[in-house]
Amino acid sequence: MRKVIAALLLAGATVPAVAHDPAMNSSPTVACDRACLYRHADAYLDALVKQDPARLPWADHVIFTDNNVQLEVGDGTWDTVDGRRGYDLKFADPKSGEVSWFGVIEEHGVPAIMALRLKIEHGKIAQAEQIVTRKVENSPFPSIDTYVTPRKIMLDDVPASKRTSRERMIALADGYFNTIEQNDGTILTKFSPDCDRIENGLQTTRNEAAFPNYPIAKYGCQKQFELGQYRYDDRLRERRFPLVDEQKGIVVTGGFIDHKGKLVNFTWTDGKTPVHSFYTFPHSYYLMEAFKIVDGEIAAVEAVFIDVPYHMRSPFGKEGK
Repeated sequence: MRKVIAALLLAGATVPAVAHDPAMNSSPTVACDRACLYRHADAYLDALVKQDPARLPWADHVIFTDNNVQLEVGDGTWDTVDGRRGYDLKFADPKSGEVSWFGVIEEHGVPAIMALRLKIEHGKIAQAEQIVTRKVENSPFPSIDTYVTPRKIMLDDVPASKRTSRERMIALADGYFNTIEQNDGTILTKFSPDCDRIENGLQTTRNEAAFPNYPIAKYGCQKQFELGQYRYDDRLRERRFPLVDEQKGIVVTGGFIDHKGKLVNFTWTDGKTPVHSFYTFPHSYYLMEAFKIVDGEIAAVEAVFIDVPYHMRSPFGKEGK
């Protein structure tokens, strides 16, 4: 059945949902609001667990990627996901028709962290992008045991008086990428003093207990960048900012981090603390990253990323900085 659906999609045919929900707004003249977009995300995840893409309303032409590889709808994780755990972090952008979800899925009972982005056009799924990070591929990540309940700051709405314009939110997220690219200690964005970052389920700031041999882990977001820990991040490439959730103060981004492998040993900007790069060979990460912005500052960061072939390109992206 799934192969037939995929063939129809590639041929340009429309595959109807098994059960159409009028509340999910199929009319091109009716906007899909937050609740509508959340329903699309939940329906997608339910269909994924049931391994049945025919349950969903697909656009005539769909781009579906699984770990940055464009596949037929029904291939990849559609054949392996059979469960979903309680971590449930969703963001929505009614202006762009985008919805995103961060959480934990199971494949044959084995947990993995997944980040999902859907683009809804006229009530149908036009794009589905998902990143799945698995322990068997990315050990010690993902950290499932620490990815149980989303942080309150990520769930909360931003008070109206502390919201930031859509354009400025994107600029702050882009500034984060500018700061980490060839990180020399210069801060090109704005951070809250309390900013912490979670990567593949594990907090990588102010978390010495988890990283006893990684001294940078005792610092918050801004201090880590001021020390120049990430000089080995050569390029932040094909940056995308598809979802801006103004109500929650979230920018969901996509892109790649390239490591040329040329820089091996250096020191922090303090001039004395040595750093040995993990990346002594050409290497790239593909990421989906959410930035929480409150009162014009990055207050929290949450990322899901995987290793990909060096300088791999995105089916969604354009050559960036």
